[in-house]
Amino acid sequence: MVDVTKKTETIREAKAQGIVKMDARTLKLIEEGQITKGNVLTTAKIAGIMAAKKTGEIIPLCHPLELTGIDLTFNIDHKKSLIVIEAVVRITGKTGVEMEALTAVSVAALTIYDMCKAVNKKIIIGDIMLLEKSGGKSGTFIRNKST
Repeated sequence: MVDVTKKTETIREAKAQGIVKMDARTLKLIEEGQITKGNVLTTAKIAGIMAAKKTGEIIPLCHPLELTGIDLTFNIDHKKSLIVIEAVVRITGKTGVEMEALTAVSVAALTIYDMCKAVNKKIIIGDIMLLEKSGGKSGTFIRNKST
């Protein structure tokens, strides 16, 4: 693990995104609350928050962090039949929270798959990426829309 003892604490934030693509029927079932396992997006949000908090336990060289803010949003794109997941994670600390944001998105996407696999095993999880990060020595990163 990288030694961050001498680093100064700064406000750090990271935003990550992932996409869950499915057929229109499955998306409609999610929106109408008709998935047998329960409310898909609420469960996925809770799972994503829990995952962000446990990132240091599941990614071998990540520092265990006391996160100060975690938020997940789900935007439904009916035209493309997909759900865009975004996670924003914040901390005042000595190391960044990119891995926590990426983990939150990944586990939220896996939760959507798990809850919907009985009606659609062809769901695709993809395009998991860091969108932005700020704070710390390396400064700000903002992904270009084209990359």
